Amino acid sequence: MESHPIENLMKSTMENLKEMIDVNTIIGDAIETKEGSYIVPISKVNFGFASGGSEFGKEVHDAIDKKHPFGGASGAGISVKPVAFLVLKNGTARLLPVEPSNSIDRLIDTVPQVIEMIKNAFTDDKTNS
Repeated sequence: MESHPIENLMKSTMENLKEMIDVNTIIGDAIETKEGSYIVPISKVNFGFASGGSEFGKEVHDAIDKKHPFGGASGAGISVKPVAFLVLKNGTARLLPVEPSNSIDRLIDTVPQVIEMIKNAFTDDKTNS
């Protein structure tokens, strides 16, 4: 059975979208700083597409396919928005959001740093004894 022209139109649209978007769009390439830390950009990607068409009736006589003349179109849109940066430095990782966060997010983000400070304080006390 021959496929309907709308199927070919949608397939072509999806293939073009696949070419535009890859994993590096969401998780960017790591950037190394002079100090040896790495910064990895993280983005939010939204995309959508629409395809549509219509078969014309018997009134259309100049069409190539006089049995089922078809007219169709497709369109796509994409939005890429940076949301955070992952910073890797001295064996620790921090997530730095682009937009200001609320106090709970800041508290959760500082917990690993506080634990590291407490751990270092106890380690320093044992080495001084």
